[in-house]
This record gives sequence, C-alpha cells and structure tokens, in this order.
Amino acid sequence: MVASASAATSETPEQVIQKLQSSLIQVMREGPQLGYEGRFKALAPTIDQSHDIELIIKTILGATYWSQLDNDQKNLVVDTFRQLSIATYAGRFTQHEGEQFEVIEQRELPHEQMLVRSQLTKSDGGIVNFDYVLQQKEGRWRIVNILFDGVSDLAIKRGEYRSIMQKDGFPALIELLKEKINLAKQNQ
Repeated sequence: MVASASAATSETPEQVIQKLQSSLIQVMREGPQLGYEGRFKALAPTIDQSHDIELIIKTILGATYWSQLDNDQKNLVVDTFRQLSIATYAGRFTQHEGEQFEVIEQRELPHEQMLVRSQLTKSDGGIVNFDYVLQQKEGRWRIVNILFDGVSDLAIKRGEYRSIMQKDGFPALIELLKEKINLAKQNQ
C-alpha cells in the first residue's frame, strides 16, 4: 500500500492523462467483447483515480445549490454523477479502429492547476482535441474539467444542471442524471 501511495503521489498531470487514455484504448480494443457493462467495470477504477468527481459536481452546482443539500443528497449526487461519468466513457469508447491519443503539452495554469493538452486521431484521420484541467487533491493530480475542441464540459453541465435545480429541484436533477446513464448504456 505504501509503495502504491508514493507512486500515485509522484504521478505528473501528464502521466494521469496518459494512464486514462491508455485505459480508454485498452477498453476500446476489447469493447465489443466486454460490452457496456464490461467497459463500465474496466473503466471505473481509472475514472475514480483520475477524476475529482466530488469537486466537479460541486463546481457544476455552485456554492449556492451545493450548500442547500444535506449530506445524504450530496452523497447521492456525487455517486450518481460518478456513475454518469463512467457510463459516458463506457458508452462512447466502444471499439478500436486505429484511434490514437497523443499528449501535446503540459503547462501551468493559475490557481495551482495544470493543463494537459492532447489529441485523439480518429481512424478517418480526423482530430479531436482534449484539454484536461487538473489540480491536486490529497497529493495527487486529478481532472477537474475537460474541454472537447475548446468547449468546456463543466460549463455545459453547469448551465444545464443549475437550470434543472432552479426550475424543478434536486429530485429532477437526479432523474436527469439517471436518464443520461441509461442513454449511455444504449451506446453498445
């Protein structure tokens, strides 16, 4: 346990992203055989280690909505959002057709954050840019935002989730997340 803890501490932001992307490629290679459930199970430990799920959902909801939730609601939204995050990867990275990830650069950002820029070269030669924003939590670098071709996943979810909270409340947000999980399952 001590050896793995010190290994985790020494991982650079770039190494965190490379490990995530390596897991994605591996799951894509085995995707059809694994099916959705197998991909979900294979990716869960990687997502748990690479993403700061609690901070991401807290940031999406904002201090006002987050502070209105009791501990059970906080635990429920963190767990449901975690499931959605893993489900999204499992539903999108389904098979390998020669795609390759490449880390382009790592650089410092304000507020003790780091940016790791990478590209996914698709089988048709198209390029998708992934920019990961990471910050340290308990001595380990964790993803706190992802930009796809310059569009912040956090910003998109922030608008959508806060609107649901404002109009329909917490139960409606949980239902929305569960619906999105079910949609991801359909991408087999």
